Amino acid sequence: MNDIDVLVEALPFIKEFYCKKILIKYGGHAMIDDEAKSSTARDTVLLKYVGMEPIIVHGGGPEISRSMEKLGKESKFIKGLRVTDEETMEIIEMVLAGKISSEIVSELIKHDTDAISLSGKDSRLIYAHKKPVSKIDDEIVDLGLVGEVDEINTEMLEMFLEYDVTPVISPIGMDENGNGLNLNADTAAGEIAGALKAEKLIILTDVRGVLRDPSDPSTLIQKIRISEVPGLIEEGIISGGMIPKIETCVKAIESGVKSCHIIDGRVKHAMLYEIFTTDGIGTMIFK
Repeated sequence: MNDIDVLVEALPFIKEFYCKKILIKYGGHAMIDDEAKSSTARDTVLLKYVGMEPIIVHGGGPEISRSMEKLGKESKFIKGLRVTDEETMEIIEMVLAGKISSEIVSELIKHDTDAISLSGKDSRLIYAHKKPVSKIDDEIVDLGLVGEVDEINTEMLEMFLEYDVTPVISPIGMDENGNGLNLNADTAAGEIAGALKAEKLIILTDVRGVLRDPSDPSTLIQKIRISEVPGLIEEGIISGGMIPKIETCVKAIESGVKSCHIIDGRVKHAMLYEIFTTDGIGTMIFK
């Protein structure tokens, strides 16, 4: 396919998604490798210049763990969830809002677009409560300052979008007392996408999508209806760390998002292939 064919194929998608909100969750390779970071930022800017309204939510788990190690503090996880005391929360805010978010903003600005770094604490962008003590495998678990989302300040985000500024959001919530809470980045992205009634939620990961056979990339499932999800989990096709990502997608769609996409951020221009081509490149979840 030559360049003109690519443009012709993209045209109906550009028309369909013009002025639509696209929530992009940065994660995995797209945040670690310098070339991938620059490429992902450039692709995000391209979405903006063809008339879409991108909003970014990012993670940062590995960077948080490295910073904690440098400061002599051990990371502790229970069932994949980071135990967060006050000192850990300070490090999380420093890394997410102070470092990663500003780096993403810098990349976007380098590619000629306006962007702003936001923590969920800014103007109570993400109002949350502390996750209650729960029982996991017969053990009473208190994760500390880990939050669950209650409400999103969509007016604030709409204001920035109206002024053509791309929000870059750190997954930090704020409770009724003004305390910071550590949020799962996928969950935060899904909640924001649902609150904004975004056209798409795109989750950049280090896997191709949902595979029928994890050892065979050719078994990629390109489209999944949310009604099919329970069966795929029961069969073990959706398993492990993919389960919470898919559950986030299902909840987002039930909240008004048109479609969710899990794609491999290691593939150059993966986001553009997924949005602007008929076949896409990852797994799309839809109603």
